[in-house]
Amino acid sequence: MKLGLSIGHSGAHLEVPVALVQRAEELGYDSVWSAEAYGSDAITPLAFLAARTSRIKLGTGIMQLAARTPANAAMSAASIDMMAGGGRFIAGLGVSGPQIVEGWYGQPWGRPYYRVKDYVAIMRKIFKREGPVTHEGREISLPYKGEGSAGLAKPLKSILHMNPDIPIYLATGGETMVKLTAEIADGWLPMGFVPGAMEEYGPWLKEGFRRAGNGKSLKDFTIQASVHVEVDNDVKAALTRLKPEVALYVGGMGHRTKNFHNDVMVRRGFGDAAKRIQELYLAGHKEEAIATVPDEWVDLKSLVGPPARIRERYRAWEDSGADSLSVRSSQPEAIEVMAKAARLI
Repeated sequence: MKLGLSIGHSGAHLEVPVALVQRAEELGYDSVWSAEAYGSDAITPLAFLAARTSRIKLGTGIMQLAARTPANAAMSAASIDMMAGGGRFIAGLGVSGPQIVEGWYGQPWGRPYYRVKDYVAIMRKIFKREGPVTHEGREISLPYKGEGSAGLAKPLKSILHMNPDIPIYLATGGETMVKLTAEIADGWLPMGFVPGAMEEYGPWLKEGFRRAGNGKSLKDFTIQASVHVEVDNDVKAALTRLKPEVALYVGGMGHRTKNFHNDVMVRRGFGDAAKRIQELYLAGHKEEAIATVPDEWVDLKSLVGPPARIRERYRAWEDSGADSLSVRSSQPEAIEVMAKAARLI
């Protein structure tokens, strides 16, 4: 199994962990992943890291679709890939949620299935430069001819001769979108992936490959899972430190009626806890919501404890069906422990 390093998005201050990424590259990590929510963007940190690394792949986990047009996403991906020497950029895409899409970006939630399908198709056409780009989509079309159009648009082809094979990964979790991911994407950033999850996801991926109609299978596809890693001799303390983020995402990252993180927790058998965490969080009782997060849930989706425990529990992830595992940690020792667990050292 390959390893990636997830650096996430910023808090109140943006600090790109250059030394940590450089050490990961030295240890043989395959990729580094940035993110965006409604603060720092996912693209800029990777441009910064491209100049300070030489081999490690640069992935967005994720670029939010509403944040930029497919043409702008393709331009950004191709520009960084070329500046980094070629063959290093991975365009990870996702829709985010309606609160961010409409509340932050001022874009309609629309029909995410068709928006993703159109978005990926346009990006691929731009990368390949086989001609001026045209696309008649359900959600996005080029040239634009809708309301407010000047009626003067013309199809264009990228001036930059881009890498035509920049891989596109999709961040999805529900059945319909996972099938679409397997059909049109090069890789998958699965939401809620844990050891044993392929029993649920496997048939969905297989159906998506069938729809692709070109003999596509898991051998042509990358599953890039992610896991929190916290090195600490006190397992309970390590689990406790990870609970605030769980409470935030399960309880408050989304509307009461549409929270993808809450849905995943329910599907994994923690429905009562998910409901209670959301009730407490939305009522403003954040500390109680954090205390309600079960240790078992955090432990299932994380690797915590002393190095020996992490190495032992890593085996389940190695056998999970994922091809690569992004380490979510700011601890230098966690990067080293995982490199040993994955036998990079």
